[in-house]
Amino acid sequence: MLFNYRLYTMMGMLCMQLLAGNWLFARKVPGPATPPAELSINVFSEAKYDTGSAVIVIPFSRAGNLILVKAKADTIEGSFILDTGCPHLVLNMTYFRQYETNWEQNEQKGGMTGEISTALQTVISNFRFGATEHYRVKADLVNLGHIENSKGVKILGLIGMQLLDRYEMIIDFERNQLHLRKAGRKDDPASQNEMLRDTAAYHTIPIEVKDDRIIVKTELAGKKIRLIIDSGAESNVLDSRLPDKVFEQVNINGRIILTGAGNAKVEALRGDLQKLVIGGQQVNDLPVMITNLEKTCFSYGGCVDGILGFDFLSLQKIGFNFVTRKMYLWK
Repeated sequence: MLFNYRLYTMMGMLCMQLLAGNWLFARKVPGPATPPAELSINVFSEAKYDTGSAVIVIPFSRAGNLILVKAKADTIEGSFILDTGCPHLVLNMTYFRQYETNWEQNEQKGGMTGEISTALQTVISNFRFGATEHYRVKADLVNLGHIENSKGVKILGLIGMQLLDRYEMIIDFERNQLHLRKAGRKDDPASQNEMLRDTAAYHTIPIEVKDDRIIVKTELAGKKIRLIIDSGAESNVLDSRLPDKVFEQVNINGRIILTGAGNAKVEALRGDLQKLVIGGQQVNDLPVMITNLEKTCFSYGGCVDGILGFDFLSLQKIGFNFVTRKMYLWK
């Protein structure tokens, strides 16, 4: 989920910005079925298997602080943004408007600015992701043209959590590589990623996955908090409703106006969090934005206290096993 200091809210990169901050509230109502589009998408066409293992190594590029992976949809070549803050697949309407669609009446969504929106939706007949093929994949269709213009790259869409939930994934920002392996509850040691064999090199932290978002728990100034891990967020965020003693640990250095998908504006403070400890890993002077997150609660109850984005993720090698619900932070 993207944060652009001038144009977008930080909540949920494009899922919030493009779908009006929709990723933490959804109410199901009946809607018409959509026939599958005659569309085949192949992501990670440049992926290679590590010698002697089941790990796929995928090169990625960056547009600002966003992770881009190459893909091909029929004859169209471009990139997808890897976005763990987005629950599912999003396609750029610019390239897929000719496929059969319907208004997304089965979900009504609201975001940080309190907006409600619907979106065009289609179903992809075949979506090849790494070593896995997905069939009849639902996808929202939204216009990503302004992102393409601001970043100067061709964006086919967003890869969200529902396409990652079978995998173990390591993000190596130093080498610009994703290491992807199809995971199981009980894995064969021979298939393990070599980077995980030296257990002294990293911390292992339990995570939750709720509403297709990654949540990690920690503590700030004696307050237990829940944070979303969002590979599409270009900034970290704290909820302004947290206790004052939490913000005594933040050195405020300015204000900023954030604009949502419907041009609704919210004000945020920006500063540096003096210390954040997660799973034994301590980060000092972490840049954060502070704004009200009351509109970002889960569909069945419960809210988050903030978001950890690029400013946190890129500090070290980081990995996730979405099957066993573990996060790895390298020391």
